[in-house]
Amino acid sequence: MSLTPPLPRSFRPLAGLAGGHSQTILGKLLRSTAEPPLHRERWTTPDGDFLDLDFAPDPDPESPLLVVLHGLEGNARRGYCMESYRAAAAAGMAAVGLNFRACSGEPNLRARAYHSGETEDLRFVLETLRERFADRPLAALGFSLGGNVLLKYLGEHGAEEPAGVRAAAVVSVPYDLSAGADRLQDTFMGRTLYSRYFLRSLLEKVEQKAHLVDDDAMLEGVRAARTIRAFDDALTAPLHGFLDAADYYHRSSSARYLDGIRVPTLLLHAMDDPFLPRSAVPLRAMQNNPSLHPVITEQGGHVGFVSGRLARPRFWAEESAARFLAGVARSP
Repeated sequence: MSLTPPLPRSFRPLAGLAGGHSQTILGKLLRSTAEPPLHRERWTTPDGDFLDLDFAPDPDPESPLLVVLHGLEGNARRGYCMESYRAAAAAGMAAVGLNFRACSGEPNLRARAYHSGETEDLRFVLETLRERFADRPLAALGFSLGGNVLLKYLGEHGAEEPAGVRAAAVVSVPYDLSAGADRLQDTFMGRTLYSRYFLRSLLEKVEQKAHLVDDDAMLEGVRAARTIRAFDDALTAPLHGFLDAADYYHRSSSARYLDGIRVPTLLLHAMDDPFLPRSAVPLRAMQNNPSLHPVITEQGGHVGFVSGRLARPRFWAEESAARFLAGVARSP
């Protein structure tokens, strides 16, 4: 019997909030940061570091378990993660948010960090959850960088069922990391707002862990960085075994891994996403893989997708992803 996943209804942006930048910025501001009663656990990684996971209330010990992955310099308690936990509960799923290394409010113990192509920590978390909740279907939801990590992980595993993951969904993925870095550098809003926001946070974390980076030239390059590409050239690439930023972007971009995915996966993306040019959205690869279910909208911004009314906004991406994931995860 073929699977017919519950695909989203069409997206209608909130009146007066249709532009890509408006959806991106106000989407962040309008999402509630009110937390459900989360329970944090610290897990030791195989290399002696740690990861913090935030578990939302569990409605049913037999329900699917959703793993949520945040974006660049986010954490598992950002507004879109909170909305995802609420949407998961409404769909009858439990949820757990993975904080990437150094993203839970405390520096990690090793020089290495997270990045767009780092899938070993995700593999460790999914396999551990699979052992702990052996009778429960697993699903995964990734936003932006977290979505890139998730797609790369699924593509790397190909025909396997990766750690029992039955369904996946991603929102606003930077499918081509090089094109995304150029977009942030070449546009006014990218240079003056988005890049500055990310770089300030990234540089603060580097200073917190400067004693772990035994390379003065590397630190000097990081401190001089004024673009995301320059930061990745100075630190991300050499620290994680890449030749340079170009090599890191090429090997880590999720567009290269789409054809290998065999898990039913929902792809939500807006063509007015200010973090990725329209030409870099890999539409052909999406359409050529029957396991992928792309829903591409003209509007929505980057992790925006705000609909409803200003007094009562709705968050289409989180609600749509939860319905899709619950439907697929529960299917035979």
